[in-house]
Amino acid sequence: MSTHAAVLTGLGGYLPPRTVTNDELSDRLDTSDEWIRKRTGIRQRHVVDPGVATGDLAVEAGHRALKSAGSRGWDAVDMVIVATTTPDHPLPGTAPSVAARLGLGRVAALDVQAGCSGFVYALAAATAALAAGHAEGVLVIGAEVFSNVLNPADRTTAVIFGDGAGAVVLRAGNRDEPGAVLGVDLGSDGTGVDLATIPAGGARQRASGREPSPDDRYVHMNGKEIFLQAVRRMAASSTVVLGKVGWNVDQIDHVVGHQANLRILHSLARQLGVDKERVVSHIESAGNTSAASIPLALADAAARDRFRPHDRLLLTAFGAGLTWGSAALTWPQLTLV
Repeated sequence: MSTHAAVLTGLGGYLPPRTVTNDELSDRLDTSDEWIRKRTGIRQRHVVDPGVATGDLAVEAGHRALKSAGSRGWDAVDMVIVATTTPDHPLPGTAPSVAARLGLGRVAALDVQAGCSGFVYALAAATAALAAGHAEGVLVIGAEVFSNVLNPADRTTAVIFGDGAGAVVLRAGNRDEPGAVLGVDLGSDGTGVDLATIPAGGARQRASGREPSPDDRYVHMNGKEIFLQAVRRMAASSTVVLGKVGWNVDQIDHVVGHQANLRILHSLARQLGVDKERVVSHIESAGNTSAASIPLALADAAARDRFRPHDRLLLTAFGAGLTWGSAALTWPQLTLV
């Protein structure tokens, strides 16, 4: 087995300052704080102010991750990957402008669109680039302004999603170092494409020859089926990646799942046979931030000193597409800013 690996060396998260509580949503929706908490575990979510876009959040999180990495940040990064479902523009991608705004020069920069699995997909792409010698350092950012694609009158989605960005810096290293990404697993099932979708804005809608309705600009989601698929796919993917790295469930110190819903995280823990205490969650205060949720959860837990060097982490996500993915890594010694 090759000793080459991607090693986590910087971490940063950013949530816009404005918060929306369940009580505020209850004022305009037929719901209540109790109903939302019981079904999602969410107490509040962060939303951007007018004029703020995904790239702005990505720059904030990326800046913090680069500062966290120190000398292995700005001087070493030669690739930027932004995972997002809500890019600044259909064309061009968001990553090149983020890289330029961060002062990284003419580095490789690309977007990844894999729904809520986007960060794990981007992490896998970065890992492959580093292992192959195509990059020496990669900045991976998950960023979303999901509030812009939510129907404010749709209770099934408006109470769930929030805005935010999280980022990591990876460098080329060895598998025996703390912070090494030891294995990844990715998958998809395009037959479930209609379970979570934004109908308007793409080539499919334009090819139909009809004008989109206002509602087509918003996220449509089959919440019940997404719940069932998410638990099953994340559990199966987690099992695959644990087998790849030779860990059993008892050896996992922390499970960092996509922050979709607290009930999903608890169901995943039962499926894997993991105590709920080992499941990292900050969904109560941030909601579902899609591709940003895993790095934001990492940053939140690290800020609370939950992780120790050499701890074993399992990351797992599920998203529209359908897509899913998992990664296994050890935790490094990090400086947060």
